[in-house]
Amino acid sequence: MKIAVLPGDGIGPEVTREALRVLKALDLPGLTLFDGDVGGMAYKRHGHPLPDETLTMAREADAVLFGAVGDPDCDGLERHLRPEQAILGLRKELDLFANLRPAKVFKGLEHLSPLQPEIAGQLDMMIVRELTGDVYFGEKGERVANDGSREGWDMMSYCETEVRRIAQVAFRTARGGDDKLRVTSVDKANVLETSQVWRDAVKDAAVAHPDIDLSHMYVDNAAMQIISNPGGFGVILTGNLFGDILSDLASAAVGSIGLLASASMGERQTAHGTFGLYEPIHGSAPDIAGEGKANPMAMILSAAMMLRHSFGLEAEATRIEVAVEAALSDGIRGGDLGGSHGTQAIGDAVLERL
Repeated sequence: MKIAVLPGDGIGPEVTREALRVLKALDLPGLTLFDGDVGGMAYKRHGHPLPDETLTMAREADAVLFGAVGDPDCDGLERHLRPEQAILGLRKELDLFANLRPAKVFKGLEHLSPLQPEIAGQLDMMIVRELTGDVYFGEKGERVANDGSREGWDMMSYCETEVRRIAQVAFRTARGGDDKLRVTSVDKANVLETSQVWRDAVKDAAVAHPDIDLSHMYVDNAAMQIISNPGGFGVILTGNLFGDILSDLASAAVGSIGLLASASMGERQTAHGTFGLYEPIHGSAPDIAGEGKANPMAMILSAAMMLRHSFGLEAEATRIEVAVEAALSDGIRGGDLGGSHGTQAIGDAVLERL
C-alpha cells in the first residue's frame, strides 16, 4: 500500500506525524510511505509549490495523505506560485473531482457547538462537493470598468457531464450510509444559469436511482437549515464554491474545525481500491506552528477515511474512529487548533485506546 505523505506548511507536519503514528500502530502489512514537498516549503526548496517530483510521486501512489499549505512569507508571490496552488494543482492534475466532507457532532461534545445542544446533537451529514469545476477553475482576470476603475471577473460554469458524475458519487454515498436514502442538491437556480444546468443534470442522474429521496434547495436556505435544522440533511450535493462555504459552515456548527476530515476522490482504481487524497479541512495555522498545540484529530480521522475508501479496510478505519471518539469522551477535548492538551498528548490518547 503506497501512500504519498505530503505534510506541507505550518502545523501540517505536526498533525501528519500523529496520524502516521496511528497508522503504524495498526501494523498494516505492505504499508509503504513516501515523503514529498508541497506548498510554501516546496516553493522555498524547489521554486514551485507543486514540484514535478511530488506530482509524480502522487500519481504513482495508491493514496495521498496531505497536511496543510499556507505560508505568510509567500503572500506576495504571483498567484500561480502561492502555496495554495499545490492542493488546487493536485486536485486538477489527479482529477479528484469528488470531495467528501463529513460533519458530525460527537456524542458528549455538543457543548463545543455554538448551537443549542438539542440541535447540535442532530448534526450528522456528508457534504459531497464537486472539486475541479465551477468558478475556482474558470477563466478569470482584471479589466478597466466603464468609469475607469479596476474590475475583476471570474467565470462560473458547469457542463452536464461534470454534474452527472458528481451526482453519482452522492447517490452511492447515500446508499452506503446508515441514514435514510436522501440527497439534497444545493444550488442557486433561481439566479444562476449555471445552477439551472446543475439542477437539470442532477434530476437526469437521479433517474437511475429511484430509491433515493432527492430534493433541491437554494444555497441561502441550505445555510439557514444547517444551523436551524441539521437533522434534515443526510447527504448534501453541491458545487465547488457553495460546497466550500457550506462545509466550513457545518464545521463551525460542529464547534471544532480540528475534528473534521475530508477525502478527495476521482475514478482511478488501484490494486486496492479508489485512489484518493485525504486531508483535514483546517489550514496551516502559522500562528501556532511549532508550538505543539495543534489538534491532530482531523488528520487522524482523514487517515481513517483513507483506509476505508482507498484500501477497503473498514475494520481498521472503524478502529481508529472508535479510538478518537473514546479519547474525546474521556476528556481530550482539543476543541480548536490551539487546544490546551497538546498535539502529541492527543495522539497518545488515541493510541492508548486503539
